[in-house]
Amino acid sequence: MNRNRFAADRGLTTRMVVTMFLIGLLYVVFVGALLALLRGSWPMILVIAGLLFVAQFWFSDRIAAFSMGAREVTPEEAPELHGVVDRICALADMPKPRVAIADSDVPNAFATGRNQKNTLVCATTGLLRRLEPDELEGVIAHELSHVAHKDVAVMTIASFLGILAGVITRIGLWGGFRRGGRDANAAMIAILVPLVSAVVYAISFLLTRMLSRYRELSADRSAALLTGRPSSLASALTKVSGQIARIPTEDLRRSQPFNAFYFAPALSGGASFSRLLSTHPTLEARLEQLGRITAELDRR
Repeated sequence: MNRNRFAADRGLTTRMVVTMFLIGLLYVVFVGALLALLRGSWPMILVIAGLLFVAQFWFSDRIAAFSMGAREVTPEEAPELHGVVDRICALADMPKPRVAIADSDVPNAFATGRNQKNTLVCATTGLLRRLEPDELEGVIAHELSHVAHKDVAVMTIASFLGILAGVITRIGLWGGFRRGGRDANAAMIAILVPLVSAVVYAISFLLTRMLSRYRELSADRSAALLTGRPSSLASALTKVSGQIARIPTEDLRRSQPFNAFYFAPALSGGASFSRLLSTHPTLEARLEQLGRITAELDRR
């Protein structure tokens, strides 16, 4: 088991275990329902499910990094960013990840990877241009906390079911109707399969969103305790959130699909229902937690 100096979070561990159990149970029920409804397509369903799972687990980090425009950089190309990563890794006693920069004015950062051995941490040019070194350290510590707690891998697997539900439904319906288009049950299958798929997607979506909001608070806490400067992380959060609001909406919409990976959401709703579906807790909640940590460290 990999050891590091990031503060352990039993609440996060418990939520990850419960989420993975429920997602796994939902996955089994979903595949079972499709096998029952589309008997003639069961070989195709099982093969596609297996291939998609392997692709999602082994290649999702590379796909995400490529989609977000991450370009790996050397210490000579980005000495300041590498220096910050080196300091955080030394503090956390963890292997240094690959370091990348994304050419985007949206100030943000993210980390991907199944484990500490194949991690990539990336900052955008907009973030590097706007943050002070101590603020950048807080952001990088936040991102590496996700890797140390393994919640990046859990979110990758958990989000897989929603993708699988849509793909298998299309393939299963196509295969089922190709085999039995004149069957009297075809109309019933056409109703039930999309309905089952929609229910599975909705449940998996809500489970991953609840876990995502908690893991952001956990990463803030771990980063603040590791660096000993929660005020720097709070300053970075405030600055990034304020600057994101000034970015053209068109640019933010291009970044929005990757909100779950980012340090701060590209777009977030203000309504209560929107917050329920958000990948991140509110800025106020994050700053309030950092304020409590500052008071705790002062008492010590």
